[in-house]
Amino acid sequence: MVVGDFAEERDTIIVGAGPGGYVAAIRAAELGQKVMIVEKEHIGGVCLNVGCIPSKALISAGHRLQEAKDSTIFGIKNIQEPVLDFKVTQDWKDHQVVDRLTGGVAMLLKKHKVEVVSGEAYMHDNHTLRVMNGDHTGQTYKFQHLILATGSRPVEIPGFKFEGRVVDSTGGLNLPEVPKELVVIGGGYIGSELAGAYANLGAHVTILEGTPQILPNFEKDMVQLVLKNFKSKGVDVVTNAMAKNSEQDDQGVTVTYEVDGKEQSVHADYVMVTVGRRPNTDDMGLEYTDVKLTDRGLVEVDAQGRTAAEDIFAIGDIVAGPALAHKAFAEGKVAAGAISGKKTANDYVSVPAVCFTDPELATVGMTKAEAEKAGLKVSAAKFPFAGNGRAISLNTMDGFFRLVTTKDEGTIVGAQIAGPGASDLISELSVAVNGGLNAEDLALTIHPHPTLGEVVQEAADVAMGYPTHI
Repeated sequence: MVVGDFAEERDTIIVGAGPGGYVAAIRAAELGQKVMIVEKEHIGGVCLNVGCIPSKALISAGHRLQEAKDSTIFGIKNIQEPVLDFKVTQDWKDHQVVDRLTGGVAMLLKKHKVEVVSGEAYMHDNHTLRVMNGDHTGQTYKFQHLILATGSRPVEIPGFKFEGRVVDSTGGLNLPEVPKELVVIGGGYIGSELAGAYANLGAHVTILEGTPQILPNFEKDMVQLVLKNFKSKGVDVVTNAMAKNSEQDDQGVTVTYEVDGKEQSVHADYVMVTVGRRPNTDDMGLEYTDVKLTDRGLVEVDAQGRTAAEDIFAIGDIVAGPALAHKAFAEGKVAAGAISGKKTANDYVSVPAVCFTDPELATVGMTKAEAEKAGLKVSAAKFPFAGNGRAISLNTMDGFFRLVTTKDEGTIVGAQIAGPGASDLISELSVAVNGGLNAEDLALTIHPHPTLGEVVQEAADVAMGYPTHI
């Protein structure tokens, strides 16, 4: 504690107002805690401000532009070529989407009487921290419970310092214009989503991926559909490519990369680096607490999110598991329940994952290969969107739904979707996997017609050996 500084006392302090932090704050307040939340930048964190939400806004804008350019299959002919005013697009994204959501979160925190303190938190011990402001002043706080929800930040690689025309995903979302040429280094979730968005908005995109396949967390037959779509838009995908360095001037940036031992180069207006994220657990004084970190800088926690320091919890991107906002939501509620004496636990079977490419990809639970590797005897039942009336009427027939079930009882252990509405459809399968349902449960559940959701019932029929529409 700083000499002469009077420490204020709080029941529960949460560091970080991102998806995990603000949800934890609201739930803790609902359970009777007096809560303070510390945020050094923006309410809503990366997700609402420079991640999940604004990226989906640009993706939506790209889809609207493509629809405006070519809807002749529906008999809609364009008399005049549509023109994109990207400044208006960015203003809409920032003010009508991001500001609306972050403002809503701020109102929710106020409604639940959560005290919001701006600044950066530094730990002093297991029950004390100091919040520093930008003007070098600060305040010390003592707490009964603490939830760390500090999130993560983009990884910067050698030769690609984030400056000028070399940007991270945040910079990529806030480009002043749609580039004629864009290089994306890293073909994971973020890279593939934004590559597709900018391709739809009119850019020529080159993806440099260091592994043999973009989107390595999805099965190959799912990724092939994305590659097919990329090819139709002129996106160049280079795999097994190791980015070496970049050189930029006022006109653009040149990227040098290596494939099969041979150096090549590509010139672009901007380079966006999306090779991963690292947890924000450094430079905050955790070494002065009993909190333990892994070699990767992740906080070690138990099933409730409790660290080795009994009254300190950690959630979201700084703990093990996928760095997904909805996982942080769940962990925030569990931690808030734990500090309020509830018997909560992160006991989910699987967390669904979604990639908003064209087509959308979604998965939950195990793939057939993963289930077999785990020693399970399983079958995979597949139903194409080309057999779904709603998909046909939307002219979005590419893709499929796959259900992975055990051979003995038909228990659903996994599902994969590549196609229209995958991001919404996966929720039903998350219920099935986490609830231990079987194929018959889905087959006997009447799904409304005509809807995309019917593929779930159809695949369940296939799994039971009674296919109807194939």
